[in-house]
Amino acid sequence: MYRDPEAASPGAPTRDVLLVSAIITVSLSVTILLCGLCHWCQRKLGKRYKNSLETVGTPDSGRGRSEKKAIKLPAGGKAVNTTPVPSQTPHDDSDRRTEPRSSVSDLVNSLTSEMLMLSPGSEEDEAHEGCSRENLGRIQFSVGYNFQESTLTVKIMKAQELPAKDFSGTSDPFVKIYLLPDKKHKLETKVKRKNLNPHWNETFLFEGFPYEKVVQRVLYLQVLDYDRFSRNDPIGEVSIPLNKVDLTQMQTFWKDLKPCSDGSGSRGELLLSLCYNPSANSIIVNIIKARNLKAMDIGGTSDPYVKVWLMYKDKRVEKKKTVTLKRNLNPIFNESFAFDVPTEKLRETTIIITVMDKDRLSRNDVIGKIYLSWKSGPGEVKHWKDMIARPRQPVAQWHQLKA
Repeated sequence: MYRDPEAASPGAPTRDVLLVSAIITVSLSVTILLCGLCHWCQRKLGKRYKNSLETVGTPDSGRGRSEKKAIKLPAGGKAVNTTPVPSQTPHDDSDRRTEPRSSVSDLVNSLTSEMLMLSPGSEEDEAHEGCSRENLGRIQFSVGYNFQESTLTVKIMKAQELPAKDFSGTSDPFVKIYLLPDKKHKLETKVKRKNLNPHWNETFLFEGFPYEKVVQRVLYLQVLDYDRFSRNDPIGEVSIPLNKVDLTQMQTFWKDLKPCSDGSGSRGELLLSLCYNPSANSIIVNIIKARNLKAMDIGGTSDPYVKVWLMYKDKRVEKKKTVTLKRNLNPIFNESFAFDVPTEKLRETTIIITVMDKDRLSRNDVIGKIYLSWKSGPGEVKHWKDMIARPRQPVAQWHQLKA
């Protein structure tokens, strides 16, 4: 019996079916391969495009240079008073931020958030909470030695983020330059008025110093706040041994300012609380106690009392003071004082706490001070913000007394 060879058995696929299946399989394989190559190309092109954007967006790091005439010193490093060429005063509006409000209620509602944004170092307060070191800013300077002329060159360039030392929430900084251990002869920069980011660009020459003596010295820079009617307030200091510097060429440094050393030791601490009542427009200052006060009398003790000044902008508004406690370096006062402070004036208000030593036969001595406002040092700003954030609640905090 004849049987057609192409006739399929009941359960076997025909030739056409097999051919179609093969074509479909090859098409799917090619499609998958092309999709994989497409994704790979997109990733590569994406990375290349991203890198090109990052390269284009990199800011230029070049800096302009401005020079002044050098203040020269004769052989031996003795200071000579000369008049340097005046430099341009840089524009600094960082400490003059004002945001007028249309009403008192708007100010009350937004005061806390504004302080968090505007107060200097507010982000660092939370990041370094519990850290005792205060942010005192930093200074840029350069130093080098000319072997042919036996001259050490020191250039004071600028400082940044200096703390406010004046009632107005700013400072009048200048720099003293020493070559320790010689403290008798010093040089000074000009005073930059009301500037927390000053530019000096002043050059000083120490002539007639053999290299062997230079490397035995320590370059010491002290930044101070100039006060016309009282003692200049120290801001911070930097010291660098010259034997650790490559003096063959001018080296530029950025150094964080450290608290100025006080050979007589700490001035002590004061515990006080602040309580703000927005409905009554008042601040209550409670002077609680002090500890480890500096001895100001010959007998190794002090007769402390505390003065509290309410300042509005640069004007003294009201003064209160505690009783005097005789011969006591750890006095307990527990005295409260209320001050009327309208809400719209709160941002321009400063409370100055001064611990004094009472003297019967001479002028009373200042043991230490504390400036409380939203634009003081980090510790003071933190206390001020906590007072605003917790209205009608006394907020207590220890403060280190400062010169």
